[in-house]
Amino acid sequence: MTLEEAQTFLETHQVKYILAQFVDIHGVAKTKSVPASCLSSIADEGAGFAGFAVWGLGMEPHNADYMAKADLSTLTLIPWQPGYARVACTGHVNDEPYEMDTRHIMLKQIERLSQKGWTLNTGIEPEFSLLKRSESGHLVPYDDTDTLDKPCYDYKGLSRSRAFLEKFVDSLQQVGFDVYQIDHEDANGQFEINYTYSDAKTSADRITFVRMAGSEIANEMGMICSFMPKPNANRTGNGFHFHLSITDEAGNNLFKDDSDKNGMGLSELAYHFLGGLIHHAKALCAFAAPTVNSYKRLVVGRSLSGATWAPAFISYGDNNRSAMVRVPYGRLEFRLPDTGSNPYLVTAAIIAAGLDGVEKRLDPGEPHNINHYNLSFEALKEKKIETLPQSLSEALDELEADPLFEQQFGQRFLKEFIDIKRMEWVEYQRHVSDWELDRYAEYF
Repeated sequence: MTLEEAQTFLETHQVKYILAQFVDIHGVAKTKSVPASCLSSIADEGAGFAGFAVWGLGMEPHNADYMAKADLSTLTLIPWQPGYARVACTGHVNDEPYEMDTRHIMLKQIERLSQKGWTLNTGIEPEFSLLKRSESGHLVPYDDTDTLDKPCYDYKGLSRSRAFLEKFVDSLQQVGFDVYQIDHEDANGQFEINYTYSDAKTSADRITFVRMAGSEIANEMGMICSFMPKPNANRTGNGFHFHLSITDEAGNNLFKDDSDKNGMGLSELAYHFLGGLIHHAKALCAFAAPTVNSYKRLVVGRSLSGATWAPAFISYGDNNRSAMVRVPYGRLEFRLPDTGSNPYLVTAAIIAAGLDGVEKRLDPGEPHNINHYNLSFEALKEKKIETLPQSLSEALDELEADPLFEQQFGQRFLKEFIDIKRMEWVEYQRHVSDWELDRYAEYF
């Protein structure tokens, strides 16, 4: 979209304000409200922010401003805020793309693919929980009747939240999302929407929009739309499954090969890309599961409904939802990420790991078409299946031990990310929980 086309778009839709939007290192949306008449300024110079006020930009109070420059191809209406539009921005400092901006980090990895004539397509499946606060202040499912032990696909659970779901989906459809399925997931109050895949940049920008839409529409209706990875201890967590394929300039799926000896329709390129994901899985965990809470989702064991549906094991298999990577014929489904992750960082990390696999021709090993949840640790060891990190601290150790991401993302960014996440872990370790108080306050 040219500047002139963008201005016509704003005039046609009577847009008064534009939200110049970027994300912090956690993937949380940050914005400034800009009068529509000032579109050219945020396209040329950018909207100015004090970078020291934002998590992860590595800036001091005396540094130059962080300028969020608009990517006009992302300009879209905000249906739940009449008169407003949103444009995704990439951070610049001193008129250069900023090395600490996660969208810029992703775009650099996408450029590596472009140089080969390749496009990474991603279909991201966001799961979320509809919650409210009880009289005691605890978060509980918004629908009091959503209480089944095994609620997945339940008609009543879906129907009784339809007012929110319809408004949510309608808002996405108005701006071009091809939503084709909505379902109740395996936890009480948990839902998922599915929409058609797109190129990786568009997908990452759209996920940020999805979280903005869900949060604000729910708030208007007296609900909380939570993208927390694991809001309930004994129920399934909220995943962010990434469906992956690479196409050439003619649109051919380079991951698909019907002659695959394993019957999964994967090409040699796909197997090497997969080899990169398997080889770097433990370090990838720090980006794909980046919170203390994430590791309540990636547990070894079962949930109340019978399965966590989350990958605790570094493995892949044909349509195997207990493995880290499922293969739904001719593409990959990377099941590790959760909804607390930064979509730009996860996308960048997937490309970095996958291309490392391609360049080094890494072998992912044999597929495992078995239920990993039923295997003992001894059986897993015999099959050479390793376990993913079981805490944020362990994942950060693995990230520090893997040189790939410092090489690709830069030493400065990686240090900032690790420092912030180490601080989160320390704060968690110091926190005195209700569990501890209930257990120990009068025990001795």
